[in-house]
Amino acid sequence: MAELVLDSVSQAYGPRKVIADLSFTLPEGAIGCLLGPSGCGKTTALRAIAGFEPIQAGEIRIGGDAVSRAGWMLAAEKRRIGMVFQDYALFPHLTVADNVGFGLRGESRTSRAARTAELLDLVGLAGHARQFPHQLSGGQQQRVALARALAPRPRLILMDEPFSNLDVELRERLSLEVRDILRREATTALIVTHDQHEAFSLADWVGVMHEGRIQQWDTPYSLYHEPANRFVADFVGQGALVTGEIINDHQVEIELGVLEGRIPVDCGTAGCDACVRHCQVDVLLRPDDIIHDDDSLLLAEVENKAFRGAEFLYTLKLPSGQRALSLVPSHHNHAIGEKIGIRLAADHVVAFPRA
Repeated sequence: MAELVLDSVSQAYGPRKVIADLSFTLPEGAIGCLLGPSGCGKTTALRAIAGFEPIQAGEIRIGGDAVSRAGWMLAAEKRRIGMVFQDYALFPHLTVADNVGFGLRGESRTSRAARTAELLDLVGLAGHARQFPHQLSGGQQQRVALARALAPRPRLILMDEPFSNLDVELRERLSLEVRDILRREATTALIVTHDQHEAFSLADWVGVMHEGRIQQWDTPYSLYHEPANRFVADFVGQGALVTGEIINDHQVEIELGVLEGRIPVDCGTAGCDACVRHCQVDVLLRPDDIIHDDDSLLLAEVENKAFRGAEFLYTLKLPSGQRALSLVPSHHNHAIGEKIGIRLAADHVVAFPRA
């Protein structure tokens, strides 16, 4: 395993720049994820790391060794990288055991058999060694692909949309299994996905990408609770922006109460050169920031609701006409148009200059 560093990496196809000044560090043994919508450049970044694409600027390093820079790239087969593809790319004519051991052809038969057996046991497929890929389920094929990538003990594992072909329930379960397998092998891994739930369940570090750039490289917790900009706030999780008025350099007032925390340096409001009293900002409220409370005197109208089994996601119309979201246990089944008591439970400020 090894640390992965991208230092101001750029790549373009003709006049169109696909990734621009891409920089992040994935620590040794950690699991990272590039998260973003289709066309944001995340797969191009993964292919550049793998050695399938050259780069026009910057440098890629694995374990302190440069593997790509402008005008030069180390061949993909010399990078000691394991790759798990979206379609698994298993050899249909080989058994499960032979697929896993494919990258160990330079080792002795005994060593190859031992490593194959070790990995099949690790991924929970010890009883399927003699089967062929078409005899396995999608989840089992994915685990075979992971075992094959891990077999040569690579410095880094790359996974491109690894669960996109699976149904939702299997995807969630398998992502946890894959995280556990990577942990037990102590392997550094980078995954590409457009699914934030997948990213959050798997990764220690997540980079949210937009238009070829990393908008924020952070822990899943910080991305949700402390988004760096409006794009990250909107792409990660759900929420609503409500108007707030600055009280001082650490307090902002919204119609639900006063919040304390970091205030933007520049409010961006006409007539405000810095965040001072009466300047206005947009404050992000997540669904878990607003609690349903029958005893509260503050009422909001239920404008819409989505049943999620254990809870409802309510869209609420506040007294001012602004809208907010709230997660409410499903035994509180209120009708659209009904007014319910709410209270503010946010313990920090996430605010942006007024749009």
